Amino acid sequence: MDKNHGGIDVSKATLDVATSNRKEIKSFPNDESGINKVINYLKQETPALTVMEATGGLEKLLAASLVEAAIPVVVVNPRQVRDFARAKGKLAKTDNIDARILAEFACDIHPEIRSLTDKRTEEIKAMMVRRQQLMTMMTMEKNRLWTASPTVKTSIQKNIEWLKQLLKNLDNDLDNQIQNSPIWKEKDDLLKSVPGVGPVLSLTLLGALPEIGTLTRKQIAALAGVAPFNRDSGKYRGMRTTKGGRTRVRPPLYMAALVATRCNPVIKAYYHHLIEKGKIKKVALTACMRKLLIILNAIIRERQPWKYAS
Repeated sequence: MDKNHGGIDVSKATLDVATSNRKEIKSFPNDESGINKVINYLKQETPALTVMEATGGLEKLLAASLVEAAIPVVVVNPRQVRDFARAKGKLAKTDNIDARILAEFACDIHPEIRSLTDKRTEEIKAMMVRRQQLMTMMTMEKNRLWTASPTVKTSIQKNIEWLKQLLKNLDNDLDNQIQNSPIWKEKDDLLKSVPGVGPVLSLTLLGALPEIGTLTRKQIAALAGVAPFNRDSGKYRGMRTTKGGRTRVRPPLYMAALVATRCNPVIKAYYHHLIEKGKIKKVALTACMRKLLIILNAIIRERQPWKYAS
């Protein structure tokens, strides 16, 4: 007997669920209660794989909740599904038809299951994005103070104080998220055991780089955007540069590497070695960012805190 497969069409209001062993389409509200009902339904149907389309973020909470419930799920590109439907001669488009097509896509194509983040990771990522927004707003207001007239300076200063309080509250919420999860707390403690790494970098890596500890040194460096790329063409040999990756990781990683060049014996020795070889400070510091990230990746993988033998 063929394995059962599922498809979920996600819209702003509803979640339409189809499984390959049933003709009926189940519809649930797209809210926390509805997501719980979807999870319970899929646990009963036990599909080998469930597929949903990327829908501009509407699918994230559901996907994270399914991962947390240990239900195999893949989020696919909508274009792949449309091409699949056209190839099968199915041109009509409704929520029910889309859910059925997704279940057929899962059954026929068997898309590879990729690592998805769980619900707590998604929450922390959202909070880290909000933290960066608050920091940006605070910087803008501080810059305005320099040129503001006396009549508006008081208003700007009040807004800065308000933003500081929001930031403090958000940091407390982030810390609570970590402390209430044994797995996350363990990772946070491991990361902060490395000299130079504070709570901001630790939270950023956990939220924006959840793959840390599961990738090779080259892969983690490339994912964070600190891997050097060649710029060679013919006889021309250009300076190697870093680019791409997850941009939110680099600012706190830069600050941590800067601190580490003073207090972390490994990074400090590496930095001075590069300077003695003639590397400019900016290049040497970027190399230290990469080395620090590789160290952190190894510490999470081995689940062993920082140790240094002089």
